[in-house]
Amino acid sequence: MSALSSEAQIAIIGAGTMGAGIAQVAAAAGHPVVLFDVVEGAAQRGIESISTGLAGLVSKGKKTQTEVDELVARISPAQSLDSVKDSALVIEVIIEDLAIKRKVLADIEALCSADTIIASNTSSISISALAAKLQRPEKVVGMHFFNPAAILKLVEVVSGLQTDPGVAATIYDTALAWGKKPVHAKSTPGFIVNRVARSFYAEALRSVTEQVASVATIDTLMRSCGSFKMGPLQLVDLIGQDVNCAVSQSVYAAYFQDKRFLPSVLQAEMVVAGLLGKKSGRGFYDYSQATPEAEIAAKADPVSKVKVVGKLYCADALLELVKHSELELEYIEDGLPRIEVGEAVLQLTDGRTASQRAAEQCTSNLVLFDYALDYAACSHIGISAAVQASDQALRDATGFFQSLGKHVCLLKDVPGIQVMRTVCMLINEAYDAVNQGVCDFAAVDIAMQAGVAYPRGPIAWSQEIGLQAVVQVLQNLQYAYGEERYRTSPLLLTEIHRND
Repeated sequence: MSALSSEAQIAIIGAGTMGAGIAQVAAAAGHPVVLFDVVEGAAQRGIESISTGLAGLVSKGKKTQTEVDELVARISPAQSLDSVKDSALVIEVIIEDLAIKRKVLADIEALCSADTIIASNTSSISISALAAKLQRPEKVVGMHFFNPAAILKLVEVVSGLQTDPGVAATIYDTALAWGKKPVHAKSTPGFIVNRVARSFYAEALRSVTEQVASVATIDTLMRSCGSFKMGPLQLVDLIGQDVNCAVSQSVYAAYFQDKRFLPSVLQAEMVVAGLLGKKSGRGFYDYSQATPEAEIAAKADPVSKVKVVGKLYCADALLELVKHSELELEYIEDGLPRIEVGEAVLQLTDGRTASQRAAEQCTSNLVLFDYALDYAACSHIGISAAVQASDQALRDATGFFQSLGKHVCLLKDVPGIQVMRTVCMLINEAYDAVNQGVCDFAAVDIAMQAGVAYPRGPIAWSQEIGLQAVVQVLQNLQYAYGEERYRTSPLLLTEIHRND
């Protein structure tokens, strides 16, 4: 099947921010659009908000006033639900309540023809459940946009157990025609993005709970080393602690208390305390105060010599940085991968604590450094020292990274430190989603980049780090914590052997 004709009428039920945004997208593609909301005047206000937003594009020269007038003219406010009856596609964008959605979808089905496709913009409710009591469940599909709908490209096209594959294909092609990046997904809790992204928040919340570093330090490392646009704690403050916590609890319950999705006790405590983030004035950050900066180590004595042994693999960029620095470099091609500077022996985290690894390798002055997507570009780097390490070893490690122009953040000695454990958990969940048939490899990468602006898709990221290294981190995390949370996806284990 192909995309719906641009002459086909599209109806949007719900004129809030998301509904108005979807109406704008459909109208921009040339469709006549009907916008309905049960709240009197809401549809007209939604259209006015579209006009206001587009006026900004006119002032910047990105659209002409004529283009805006024509787009807005294609959107009509509806006085009753009856106005949707001639629509080829009806998209429900209302409150996340199963009973209410079912009632609205049943009313829509009764008004429309047998050919009408009924889509839900739900982010958390099962499409199979929404369709279950309808006469034509095969016509029901998820069409999950991301906010702001007019800007973000991702649309998750979600099929329930009874969704006609042809219907899903039509919605996919239609979203593509609307300038979006659609992906197919199976109706499972969280679909793709809200499932995979749980690790991004969860590992940061665990780090705060374990007092690994300050909130600002954790966020700074995730932005600088992980190349994420926002730190996870900063982001949950923006989303709302209550909203993020509710989604986490919903996914956890829907997966029958799978420990992989265990919610944070700390976050639940913040919610009951009313510390909801930016909207309440205080969450992880106090919005009445200046934003705190990361805690960085004091200036250490400069170092002059460094020895690099073996291949550093995903940290090989550090060797290049040393080569282009004023440090005197000795490079030994073979041997246990490490960087020796003064009394310090530096190694990339592999999921073990520095203290455990120091004991196992009989290397008392061990200091671990965290993963960075781009060691040349990152401004900060996290390190953690073994309890056996001397104060001088820590100073030497600090001086080494400072000599490369990095701010050094001293982290508590916990498994996997910060960025590496988070990225590996994102990768693991992405592989598990593919393993369970939620989506394919390509879809999960598109979804995480187009939906939440990750710097890499998790599958592509696993190739950059190396599958063996990812699995090693996960298995060491599971051993250290003794939790099912860190179990390795069977598909990830299988993929290691693909090129053997």
